[in-house]
Amino acid sequence: MSSKKNVDYKLQRILDHNQRLREQLDLPRVRVSQASSMLIKYVQSTKDYLVPSVWGPAGPADPFVTKGGISCGGCLIS
Repeated sequence: MSSKKNVDYKLQRILDHNQRLREQLDLPRVRVSQASSMLIKYVQSTKDYLVPSVWGPAGPADPFVTKGGISCGGCLIS
């Protein structure tokens, strides 16, 4: 009886794995060249205030600037 349970268990695992593979097959695919050009376009059009050597100083619109509150060595107390 134990052998039958093992066979059934293995069959169920194979069927589950097959189903997951079918689901992955249905996922939309993007070519590497298209994905890399989309990434380059995003990086060139989105300002990153953590890279001032590329975008220059952040200025007053910097979302990482402490607004109000008391700063004490890295932590913010509002």
